[in-house]
Amino acid sequence: MHVATTPLDGVLLLTPRVFGDERGYFLEAWNQRSFDEVVGERVTFVQDNRSRSARGVLRGLHYQLPPAAQGKLVSVLEGSIYDVVLDLRPDAKTFGQPYGVELRAEDHTMIWVPPGLAHGFLVTSPSATIAYKTTDYYSPQ
Repeated sequence: MHVATTPLDGVLLLTPRVFGDERGYFLEAWNQRSFDEVVGERVTFVQDNRSRSARGVLRGLHYQLPPAAQGKLVSVLEGSIYDVVLDLRPDAKTFGQPYGVELRAEDHTMIWVPPGLAHGFLVTSPSATIAYKTTDYYSPQ
């Protein structure tokens, strides 16, 4: 897995190794041990979500307060998005700073958004299907 840091503390871009040939491809989309090594701590995901949206749909910025703060591992299964995170951790040196990146299904790159950051995206392709794992359950409060 290739790991790239971003200007925001703890936000990472993760690209799995893809094995492809004329038949298609194989990749390991999730591995608990590898993920924990990359982020430097044990992370437990409790929910998997999927979202499908049309071009131009803006989703977010979503954020949950402690004790229900959510970390998210976001990937694009189909299409492309402009993904944005905003650091809302009051004690972080990057507090108040945004970061944006284009994520495309064909690149297989995922973004790790630690708890304490708001997350949203804009669909830039005709449609996009997003999958994301969360470290806490949805809490409408």
